[in-house]
Amino acid sequence: MIEIKNVKLGSNLPFVLIAGPCVVESEKITLTTAEQIKKITSKLGIPFIFKSSYKKANRTSIKSFKGIGDSEAIKILTKVKQELDLPLLTDVHSVAEISIIADLADVLQIPAFLCRQTELLLAAGESGNAVNVKKGQFLAPEDMKHAIEKIESTGNKKILLTERGSTFGYNNLVVDMRSLVIMKDFGYPIVMDATHSVQLPGSGDKTGGQPRFIKPLAKAAAAIGIDALFLEVHPDPANALSDAESQLPLSELESLLVEIQQIDALVKKL
Repeated sequence: MIEIKNVKLGSNLPFVLIAGPCVVESEKITLTTAEQIKKITSKLGIPFIFKSSYKKANRTSIKSFKGIGDSEAIKILTKVKQELDLPLLTDVHSVAEISIIADLADVLQIPAFLCRQTELLLAAGESGNAVNVKKGQFLAPEDMKHAIEKIESTGNKKILLTERGSTFGYNNLVVDMRSLVIMKDFGYPIVMDATHSVQLPGSGDKTGGQPRFIKPLAKAAAAIGIDALFLEVHPDPANALSDAESQLPLSELESLLVEIQQIDALVKKL
């Protein structure tokens, strides 16, 4: 079990929601989404960590949206954290970024493409923050032990492991649910990213997706007993500036969480 601000994960506790827009697009969208998710999770009694990237470094095309500017996005995330009193998760892509964001973020997220970058993992561990490592699309779940060992070598044991699909031929991902069981054996909280897992990478000059599979994957993962559910949520996914085809509409979040909560309680005998 690990504790992030006032949120506890693991040890057969009720699942935690990690959710928010893919990237900070504007103050209005970010704050509105955070407020609405907090309202829903408070109503349902679900612990909530807000997620949004202050910039996107892993883009398909040079034309892809990368962010509104680091300083502006960080100001908006600061406002979300302070006004709504929420734990915050955001991505880091380099060692230099950690010193910029570590004081604000409660969880540093290592993107899937970077899960083997030793210097990045060590710096994240040395920050003292919780570290969420996304399993690379190219990696067997057993191999996540190496990422764990790198972070543990810094004395940091606040580690989360996230499943987000595996490369299945060209331009496709699949989720092997055995991965959640295998990674759970490492003894750290396991997270299911049900939104990135439906992506179709390299669909032209942007990443496509199959959003109709978000809910089935989330419910299947809940049946295994995940510690947290990761969802990218947007008020208007079709017009989102990033991951438009793999975000859950905000209007559909509450009904999905009710179902996940029921499955979670059954599996964990809560």
